[in-house]
Amino acid sequence: MKNFNITRRHFGMLAAGAAAVAALPFSARAAGGTAVAATFPGNWEDGYRKALTPILQQEGYGLTIAPAMAQDQLAKVMASPGNPPYDTLLMSPGQMATAIENDLIQKIDPSRLKNWGMLAPAFQGEYGPTVTIEVNGIAYNPDMVPKPKGYRDLFENPAYKGKVSWTGFASNTAVMAYSQIARIFGSGPTDMDAVFKLFRDNPEHLKGVVDSTNHQMTLFQQGEISVFMCSTGNVARLKSLGMKAEFVQPETGSPAAPVNIHLTKGAKNLDAAYAYMDAAISKAAQDMLKMPPTEMFPTNKDVALTPSIEAYVTRDQLANMVYPDWAAINKNRADWIRKFDALVAG
Repeated sequence: MKNFNITRRHFGMLAAGAAAVAALPFSARAAGGTAVAATFPGNWEDGYRKALTPILQQEGYGLTIAPAMAQDQLAKVMASPGNPPYDTLLMSPGQMATAIENDLIQKIDPSRLKNWGMLAPAFQGEYGPTVTIEVNGIAYNPDMVPKPKGYRDLFENPAYKGKVSWTGFASNTAVMAYSQIARIFGSGPTDMDAVFKLFRDNPEHLKGVVDSTNHQMTLFQQGEISVFMCSTGNVARLKSLGMKAEFVQPETGSPAAPVNIHLTKGAKNLDAAYAYMDAAISKAAQDMLKMPPTEMFPTNKDVALTPSIEAYVTRDQLANMVYPDWAAINKNRADWIRKFDALVAG
């Protein structure tokens, strides 16, 4: 945040326009330069490429989508701070804090974003706009397991034994869930020793640990798992593929994280980067991205929520989500990663 209905006809017109522009020589399409934008893989990569590329082309810019998880974005920019591989980064508050500490991103000039005024003040970050709020919870297959009440259920109800998958502490989704589990079974959100003990006492859960949410999505589709920690967007994606998947807001509250676009220090294509940032908060783009299979929560106040998004969360409910203490997480995260990896390795 700050220190935190597209019709079929319109869609067809936009797609036709994109096809026509794509046929032009590259120099004509990208006379203003090309933005290299780091974007999360999967739904984000596909959605941003389809929604934002045509908008930038109409403005005379090119767009290269470079898929990478936030931790990998940080690692690549830290490895070459004087010559960053991206013009923009896509991150949640935890990684943003690290990027600021290491002088990897710069404050933006809001006057260069014509859609800036369409964002609520909470979404107008000095280091870049909030493009969505990721609301996290539990995905489950209703044909295979009962609806869980929350995280405690997954460890205490035998109906879930051997059917739950987890990822490591490098994942924001995972660390937000573990922080809540630490509240339930330990003394507070940073008591990860209680979480590690929980896994040692329930070794069947360790068998379901994989490297990423994308891996979990594949296992879920194959019927090898029935439950995993997720965002609403993951469930939307599964449903778009015809899967039986439902989302649960845990009884202890849904962890949530704003997702911001940031401008790297030393960005090579500033004009194109600002055009990309502006496109991402435009009504045209967010009207597309709120639809399946992405179903991203829109931050542009002129974009109405769809019934399916409102079934997950409304604008009034955002204030009641659980927003983690990323300073505390960052302080301990490397140690948690090492301990959890050692636990999984046996």
